[in-house]
Amino acid sequence: MPASPSTARAINDRLALRLLQHEGPLTAGQLKQLTGLSRPSVADLVERLQGSGLITVVGETGERRRGPNARLYGIVADRAHLAALDVRTEGVSVVVADLLGTQLAEATVPIGGGTGTGRAVERAVALVERTARAGGASRLHTVGVGAPGLIDPAAGDLRDSAGLPTWHRSLVAALTERLPARVLVENETNLAARAEQRDGAAHDRGTFVLLWLGAGTGAAVVLDGTLRRGASGGTGEIGFLPVPGTGGLPSATACDGGFHSLAGSGAVADLAAEHGLKVDPGAGELVAAALVRHAVETGHEPFLAELADRVAIGAASVAAVLDPGCVVLGGEVGRAGGDAFAQRVAERVAVMSPLRTEVRASALGGAAVLRGALLTARDAAQEELFST
Repeated sequence: MPASPSTARAINDRLALRLLQHEGPLTAGQLKQLTGLSRPSVADLVERLQGSGLITVVGETGERRRGPNARLYGIVADRAHLAALDVRTEGVSVVVADLLGTQLAEATVPIGGGTGTGRAVERAVALVERTARAGGASRLHTVGVGAPGLIDPAAGDLRDSAGLPTWHRSLVAALTERLPARVLVENETNLAARAEQRDGAAHDRGTFVLLWLGAGTGAAVVLDGTLRRGASGGTGEIGFLPVPGTGGLPSATACDGGFHSLAGSGAVADLAAEHGLKVDPGAGELVAAALVRHAVETGHEPFLAELADRVAIGAASVAAVLDPGCVVLGGEVGRAGGDAFAQRVAERVAVMSPLRTEVRASALGGAAVLRGALLTARDAAQEELFST
């Protein structure tokens, strides 16, 4: 059945907004060409979107052209303000942005292991409020939160996870209570995968696995363009994967003895010490990432070869179960290893698995979580506003 006039208008409006989102400011003539609509329909569309406060005139095109046909229309970026949080065991990073994702302010606050739950939560929430004010956001529309641990797929909340600070779970509730905003929480590795697919190493892949190598280990699974979470939200908890070479087995409450014991930051640092590697990390740099970066720069083949063997066990295990065709080495360590280390891992996976698996280095590294959280907040806000 043909769409009703109101439905057709809504479809056309959303089409125009998506074009303005992806292409940037456009004239009415360009909107007519890209949408295939008639000139009167485009004129009505522009009037509706201006009246709703979603688009406005942002300039003119062409030095010699003047008048209505030369006006450039763009999305009103400050119609909604967003925040993104990267919640780590040792602190929180925040970015505040407008509706188009342009960053307006950012900040980080450390939270030590001895900080009580109430104090830690207050410090994190205060950081968000302070950063929002610094970015000129009097009110936040949507907040995206990336955190380690399991996310309950039904409730969308963080679940109790062994080894993680108790203030993590309390933070989401506090943000919801204190901020007049929608708060969305997602596992950090899943957000990193989203960012790598949108803006990073997996931009041309609909199916891939992100193998997170940072302070801890994890994996995110994207199949046919869809992020897979599993029945309990635990897809990708590769740190618990039983592997040879650890001298033990993981348990339901601790991943010691699993892949984490081979490729987590502590294991990387211990391996580097065995090879006599030392380095002074940069400010805020993960020690394991600094060690890998130094090894690549100096060509320390014995250390890199052994570490590649370890990482390949995780990558080959993923390939055997999912056959993704592509594994991205994410996190700070994956980014530090770069293409040279990714190639080493790829060569070892090719020996271990009959399934052809490309291995790529992260293009975003540790920044991927914050980027993914911002993309999540932006997409949710645009979906709500554009639908209205």
